Amino acid sequence: MDGNEEVLWVEKYRPSRLEDMVDQEAAREAIRGMLPNLPHLLLHGPPGTGKTTAALAVARQLFGESWRENTLELNASDERGLQAVRERVREFARSLPSGGAPFRLVIMDEADNMTGDAQQALRRMMEVHSATARFILIANYVSRIIEPIQSRCAVIRFSPLPREAVVGRLEFIASSEGVVLGGGALDALWEVSGGDLRRAINALQAASSISRKVTAETIYKAMGKASPSVLRAVLHELFVGDFKRGAAELRRLIKDEGVDPLDVIGFAHYDLLSSYSSYKLPEHLKPQLIYLLSSSHYRIIRGSDPLIQLLGLSSKTRSLISASIASGEPSV
Repeated sequence: MDGNEEVLWVEKYRPSRLEDMVDQEAAREAIRGMLPNLPHLLLHGPPGTGKTTAALAVARQLFGESWRENTLELNASDERGLQAVRERVREFARSLPSGGAPFRLVIMDEADNMTGDAQQALRRMMEVHSATARFILIANYVSRIIEPIQSRCAVIRFSPLPREAVVGRLEFIASSEGVVLGGGALDALWEVSGGDLRRAINALQAASSISRKVTAETIYKAMGKASPSVLRAVLHELFVGDFKRGAAELRRLIKDEGVDPLDVIGFAHYDLLSSYSSYKLPEHLKPQLIYLLSSSHYRIIRGSDPLIQLLGLSSKTRSLISASIASGEPSV
């Protein structure tokens, strides 16, 4: 592997200017209208939608070549306690900017993971050091940021990225890196990323390390996920086919291939309840299935044996489907 391949593509292809960002026109225009006399900002929205990219683009636009000396970038998930805020942030915020900049910039990623005490200390610093520093807070969930901080910031929402915007960016990166996107690759990248562009780019890079021709199967393999066709076949056996064979295959996927049990539940939800489902279940069964799926999901994340939970879920789902067929209601 050469030096170029070792570079993370998510950083290599991160836009350095606001105007080069993917989608987010409303957020970009709002931020651009505030420059250069920037207030404190609170950028919130789903992961992988460009919040950190926007913050770094602001730093470059404000400070030019001296942006690194005038910018402190912290991940609040790692440094979310009171001590980190008091020591690192306060020391940086009260220092004079360099290179003739009007103020310094503190970027706090994942600020919604900061403790309550740390947020209170940060609120005070935002007041005291506003002459020498501006703060850009980045959060997935704005409701986790205390109201006193929200009231001191211009709050800007980043919307989920549309599929065409994500696909367009992935096609550009693949072309630039000499990667051929084969059958179903873009659909698979969209599915495994859940609309998170950062995750999609990382998945593309991981898959390209296996083969320069990236297909859906390559992506699922790189991400440690079973392909939809495999999961659909296993669930069909469990729900309406040979339960014993389905259970053996499910055990193999989880124990031998490392498939995440929560991914199985997520796919079961889609396979049973989406408008594209082949099961065509009557509407009155769907609330019961949602309850079964959510209960199994909860028990697994609380530490229950995932295989037992999935087999129990499959058995109950099978009974519901069988009862529906016996009553003459539409089903498979």
